[in-house]
Amino acid sequence: MTIDELKPLIETITDGKLTMVTSPDFAPYEFYAIGADGTAELAGFDIALVKYIADYLKLELEIIPMDFDGVLLELANGSVDLGVAGISPDPDRAESMDFSDIYYEGGQAFITVKDKADMFSDLAYVNNPDISVGAQNGTIQMDLAQQYSPKADIVTLTKATDIIAELVSGKLDGGYVEYDVAVAYQANYPELHIVCEVPYEVEGNAVGVKKGNEALLKGVNEAIAAALADGSMSAFVAEANELST
Repeated sequence: MTIDELKPLIETITDGKLTMVTSPDFAPYEFYAIGADGTAELAGFDIALVKYIADYLKLELEIIPMDFDGVLLELANGSVDLGVAGISPDPDRAESMDFSDIYYEGGQAFITVKDKADMFSDLAYVNNPDISVGAQNGTIQMDLAQQYSPKADIVTLTKATDIIAELVSGKLDGGYVEYDVAVAYQANYPELHIVCEVPYEVEGNAVGVKKGNEALLKGVNEAIAAALADGSMSAFVAEANELST
């Protein structure tokens, strides 16, 4: 089925418009960058990808920024078409949203600051009641904190940037973040130290699609396949990495 044949079958929350939610505190996936005119504008390879998807489906795009747990809630409520925010296709989430094909394969990391690096030679040292560990609310990283650091003082934070700020200020001993996000922030905060990658069964990110919207899911998957095949996705990642450092 061609996109012209598929498009009449695609229903969206607002006719002719693709409504997407994201959490712009997750460089290089999505973040605010300062434009040439000095104003902040949304950037990142997730943002570039969803623009590609909207163009591919010949739909107007509306992007609504919010906290990550809000992204998941809006998808669960069926009040938006897509959620694109470095989402991992966790089986528990599949009850409230559908997942596209994987568009980017990333990993997970445990980070600290260089002054505390000697405290952690591996993840075993993180599971300690004397250690404070940060993770973003509603994320896979929070699940990993609970899995690998159940005895630690786990601090729930709203944004990835909050974790970085708390680490740099000395309020946290460590934190769980997506690996490429850690690399991006390390470029701006050289005192950050990546201790190790964190094992996680599901490696990669997918677009969250409103549950049951099969035609839209098919269209999104076709757009992702096209972006991977024509080199656009690689270009989006390269540009986002450069812009976020």
